[in-house]
Amino acid sequence: MRHNLSDLREVIKDRRSIKPENFKPRKVLKDQISEILSNARWAPTHGMTEPWHFVVFQEEATKSLGEFMANAYKDKTSEEDFLQIKYDKFVNRPQLSSVIIAVCMKRQESEKIPEIEEIEAVACAVQNMHLTATAYGLGGYWSSGEIAYSDEMKAYLNLKDKDKCLGLFYVGYPSINWPTGHRKPLEYKTEWRTK
Repeated sequence: MRHNLSDLREVIKDRRSIKPENFKPRKVLKDQISEILSNARWAPTHGMTEPWHFVVFQEEATKSLGEFMANAYKDKTSEEDFLQIKYDKFVNRPQLSSVIIAVCMKRQESEKIPEIEEIEAVACAVQNMHLTATAYGLGGYWSSGEIAYSDEMKAYLNLKDKDKCLGLFYVGYPSINWPTGHRKPLEYKTEWRTK
């Protein structure tokens, strides 16, 4: 065997989404973030396009990000649909996280590779990020939604027309016990064919 499969399996099974509301104020080290991003780069990528692009927010930048998202939500929402609690969450949530990484897909100029495959490559990169955070004992939470996918967010992140923001990855030290999880047995999700 080339690597220790049981260690790999345990990290994969231990990965959990932990929301910023469950983070401690303790700061994540820059070296840890660099390792998380470095491992993201080793995701599979069709045509070796490496479509991922990351924008890292720390310190005061997390506050600016929250204000931007709250204002974008307010501008996009009708008066009757506006919820103050949702606005406040946009303002406050980023400040609960030591680090927020905007996860982006930079579209290949030639568009030879289908867009869906570029998005899938970035999603694989996020899985690598999440597994690395888990190995460090860091909580990770991939958040998306209308504001993350908006043209306003694209402009805020200086992305081009055909690029996409695929969400925000929040990283921090958990203030809760590490969550447990379960999955349905393989036979419920697998069909084997021999003919």
